[in-house]
Amino acid sequence: MAALSWLNKYKNTGLLLMRIGLGVMFIMHGYPKLLGGPARWEGLGRSMSEVGITFLPVVWGLSAAIAETVGGLFFIIGFFFRPTALTLAFTMFIASLRHLGAGDGLMGASHAIEIGMVFLALAFIGPGRYSVDKK
Repeated sequence: MAALSWLNKYKNTGLLLMRIGLGVMFIMHGYPKLLGGPARWEGLGRSMSEVGITFLPVVWGLSAAIAETVGGLFFIIGFFFRPTALTLAFTMFIASLRHLGAGDGLMGASHAIEIGMVFLALAFIGPGRYSVDKK
């Protein structure tokens, strides 16, 4: 719509707002997992069995908790943006498979699928002008 075309000049602001919103939410999701300790990490890491990986579930769970927490922070500031976006997309892919494997159906997996697609798309788009990674 032509009436809203003035927003075109604020694409970088839009990317910053998206990065802040997603980053804060992922810190909020990941931080309790990070603090949950080995028992929580093991349960989380068992999700890797959805792709046939059954060894070292504590390590995989800790990795997922770090990816969500530190990845959320990196997302906000735009640091290692594309690798972070791909790591979070992979984390959401595993979460999607976990929900589907648990019988939650497509609606149970939809949030992980949706946000995974957002992370994948942002890996192509980049962080925008307002980031540590800007060139």
